[in-house]
Amino acid sequence: MDCSLRPGLSARRAFSPAWAAGMLLWLAAAGSAFAATPADAPKARTAREIAPADVRPHVEYLASPRLAGRSGDGARAAAEYVRRHFEKCGLEPLFDGGYFQEIPAPRTEGDGPGVMGRNVGAWLPGSDPRRRDEFIIVSAHYDHLGTRNGNVYAGADDNASGVAMMLEVAKALAQPGARPSCSVAFVGFDLEERMLWGSRWFAAHPPWPLEQLRLFITADMIGRSLGRLDLPAVFVLGSEHAPRLKRTLDAVEPPEGLEVSRLGIDLIGTRSDYGPFRDREVPFLFFSTGQSAVYHTPDDVPETLDYEKLARVTQLVRDIVLRNAADAERPAWVAIPVPDIDEAQTLYRIATLLLDADSGTKLSDVQRLVVSHTRNRTKQIVDRGTITPDERSWLTKVAQVLLLTVF
Repeated sequence: MDCSLRPGLSARRAFSPAWAAGMLLWLAAAGSAFAATPADAPKARTAREIAPADVRPHVEYLASPRLAGRSGDGARAAAEYVRRHFEKCGLEPLFDGGYFQEIPAPRTEGDGPGVMGRNVGAWLPGSDPRRRDEFIIVSAHYDHLGTRNGNVYAGADDNASGVAMMLEVAKALAQPGARPSCSVAFVGFDLEERMLWGSRWFAAHPPWPLEQLRLFITADMIGRSLGRLDLPAVFVLGSEHAPRLKRTLDAVEPPEGLEVSRLGIDLIGTRSDYGPFRDREVPFLFFSTGQSAVYHTPDDVPETLDYEKLARVTQLVRDIVLRNAADAERPAWVAIPVPDIDEAQTLYRIATLLLDADSGTKLSDVQRLVVSHTRNRTKQIVDRGTITPDERSWLTKVAQVLLLTVF
């Protein structure tokens, strides 16, 4: 996930206030998993289960010491690993020159063209010849922070976990009889940790017009949980800009043990590779299980991930791709979303959990006062069943206060 971090600086101290506000509301999103599913949207589950043993080997290789934090030579090795997997699955190269899209380095006076990084992509043609020019993208960034002051930033969760998801979704959809009716492209982005440069270059130089793209999916950090609260949730952002995607999420049954929590993307800003596509009004979904205490530290290593959870999120993404591909109607972009009561419900649930003596979070008297006020006001909103724009603005502000003083 994109965040500049000086070596030796903890993730908590690196936060800006605006970023901090977004991250608390990521945590708050967990409660939206308890919202009722519309009666007219029956749940659907498809294909076989994806197991921890499927995703774990990808993480263990990509976050191994030999890839040196996937920067420089390590990033090139990671890109080759992704390409080999695409070839093994029988996917076709996405770009005119093959599987790689070179990202040029900025030119300085007198310098010739250089290469700063490489996106790696492949595609699976749709099973319906009439829809092969219609695409879904499944993506994840494969780069990370490299080695700093002799410390390897392995990036197991950020973002070997997302790459593992992408590779296993590609494998699952390429199986005989599993191919969606529209085409699916798989893209491993480079340079996400450097201002999203890989996805920005791709969006500006796509292999086909972006009008052919019906849905962009990306995942970043999907192998742990956010904060100290034990919540089996994956946060899904972006559906507020395409109501049909919200219905898709309601219609897909998550794997047992996983909850889906929706959240508006504006509450966290631009945190990953959805940014360039959101800016072009491409319908998108962003998956994350949230930021942990080892985010952007050398302790983000493979043995600390929850592979059961990673496998469940991978299976969920696969099923959402299949569900969306089967929908004849494309998601339509909505520029200004309507405030969602789910956000008040989630913040109420998180405040309640924080006040629970068993939550593992020790609150000072001042912190307890702030959290209690938050719980009481959000309960009023939830009991009323509606939320105003002013109340949503308050939610954003109180989230910032809570994250800066509690988390």
